Amino acid sequence: GRGPAVAAAAMEGAAAGVELCLSMAGVLCLWMGVMEVMQRAGLAEKLARLLHPVLRRLFPDFARDRGTMDTIAANVSANLLGLGNAATPFGLKAMSELEKENPEPGVASNSMVIFVVLNTASIQLIPTTVATLRLQYGSAQPMRILPAVWAASFLTALAAVLTAKLLGASSGRKGRRT
Repeated sequence: GRGPAVAAAAMEGAAAGVELCLSMAGVLCLWMGVMEVMQRAGLAEKLARLLHPVLRRLFPDFARDRGTMDTIAANVSANLLGLGNAATPFGLKAMSELEKENPEPGVASNSMVIFVVLNTASIQLIPTTVATLRLQYGSAQPMRILPAVWAASFLTALAAVLTAKLLGASSGRKGRRT
């Protein structure tokens, strides 16, 4: 006996979903544009150069492979800027580059595991998706969450990388079955 109420709620939910998607798309377009401007201005390359000392320590087997390191740096840079969707193509390319040098195809190397956990932890300086959701749902200060996001994502990434390094070193193997 509640058919009309269920139908009304379904329509209201669908409308809210479309509205949310449009606002998310708008913010994504904005930050993709910012990333494009950064690339054209050379700022993305400078950010990648800043990341290289850390990435060389995380991926010592690829420290001299400029192409792979640049792709990994682009992925990490996009994640830092909160552009998870923009980071995905760079992540896929980086994983492909890591697989090319993998001595056991079909087995995740330690470098691949480190990359996945680092990418999954996704340290974000600007959490655009969460801030957009907070703004969409009425937050007066959507970026007020920055310190919590920075702490949580940094600690998560640190714990994940340390765990992956520890397990990779203790196994004595170069890879894991995928």
